[in-house]
Amino acid sequence: MRILLVNKYFYRKGGAETYFFALAEGLRALGHEVAFFSMQHPNNESSYWSKYFVSEKDYVGDISAFKKVQEASTLIYSFEARRKFEALLEEFKPDVIHMNNVHRQLTLSILDAPYLKKHHVPVVYTAHDYILVCPAYTMVNGHGEVCDACLDKHFMHAVKNACVKGSRVKSALATMEAEFLKLHHSYDKIDLIIAPSEFMKSKLEEGGFAGKVVALQNFLTDSQMEMARKVANTHKFEDAVDGKRPYFLFFGRLSKEKGILTLVRAFLKATGLTAPYDSTESEGAVRRTAESSEVANDKTFLPSNWDLHIVGDGPGRSEIERLVADAGSEAASRIQLLGYKSGEDLQREVGNARFSVLSSEWRENMPYSGLESLAAKTPVIGARIGGIPELVVEGETGFAFKSGNVDDLTKTFLKASLVNEINYQSMQQACAKYVDKRCLQDRYIKQLLDIYEAAANGITPMGR
Repeated sequence: MRILLVNKYFYRKGGAETYFFALAEGLRALGHEVAFFSMQHPNNESSYWSKYFVSEKDYVGDISAFKKVQEASTLIYSFEARRKFEALLEEFKPDVIHMNNVHRQLTLSILDAPYLKKHHVPVVYTAHDYILVCPAYTMVNGHGEVCDACLDKHFMHAVKNACVKGSRVKSALATMEAEFLKLHHSYDKIDLIIAPSEFMKSKLEEGGFAGKVVALQNFLTDSQMEMARKVANTHKFEDAVDGKRPYFLFFGRLSKEKGILTLVRAFLKATGLTAPYDSTESEGAVRRTAESSEVANDKTFLPSNWDLHIVGDGPGRSEIERLVADAGSEAASRIQLLGYKSGEDLQREVGNARFSVLSSEWRENMPYSGLESLAAKTPVIGARIGGIPELVVEGETGFAFKSGNVDDLTKTFLKASLVNEINYQSMQQACAKYVDKRCLQDRYIKQLLDIYEAAANGITPMGR
């Protein structure tokens, strides 16, 4: 089968790109031919098909005002993308088109390519965020609150609430895009939508896509699984006896919606250290932090050898550093900001952690950090939001806490630290079983091929 994979970035930028390249690896492993359509960028991986990639567009970088206006004019509809996509289609002649992140840099104008009017090529779309039902794509409004307003398809809510980066201008552009796609019936040209979590499936259906969405959890490639198994540490309690300090691990982008400030505050409270609430926080974030007034008043704290490791980078790093500095020298010694890691260095960090933490305060879909953690037999402490609860089987693959709630996460840290060696080994076995049952490459690709066939025949696979 000839499969055309489409994504606006052709380098490993985030979770969508992890999925995109994993998909190519999995399809090729089963003998399928894969071509790509994307955007030019200095960080791109090499590809024969790059001759068809659209010119680079940057709507947020440091470019001139004139250039921003010029490029913003193609945000909604790109004649360049449609033309180059047509040329690629004529050469590759795909049996199926599988789109991922395409909005703004590529746009859905590619589905107006004349080739597609002549030939019925099924189109499948994997939803990595909520842009089909939310102009801001996060379902978080400009006040920092989780929001369902645009599920009624009246996207002006986004302008009213300044949902895109707190800017009414940027929100207006995103709203214009959403309204155009609705009036242009662009999504009618997609045959099936894959939601990587049951939660996302329910939200897309609520937003008008009922009967068109299938839930199919993200997977890990054979090479990812091999690396995870290689570094999985099954002797973590022995390591502690040898003087290695047990630690909780956060790895990912350091941004406010990831709940990083709630994470640090909870760890500080669990250790008995103090840090003042940041008066510069958004009103919504302060409300979430103060939701529960109940604190750990039994004077029980984490043992003094427990640490918090934070791997990654992003706009929230300086806020974390300030929060840790305000808490004093002991906090600085126990909270380690390790910067960006990848490959085996990252996997070793994951494998050696006692627990990883998914502290998101937006409706995260099906984070790869959670899957990679389970594959390394590291249980997950996960916020009850979005698709994260689908990864956490309470007391088995990890523990859950109320998203954005410092006190509840504090108690969860304490509970996790009390797990004894026998129970922890049972949790590790549960993690391995979870991944083997739900996240293997062959299983996913075979189900995906069924979805391709269903899309070609105009039906929605049942039982998903």
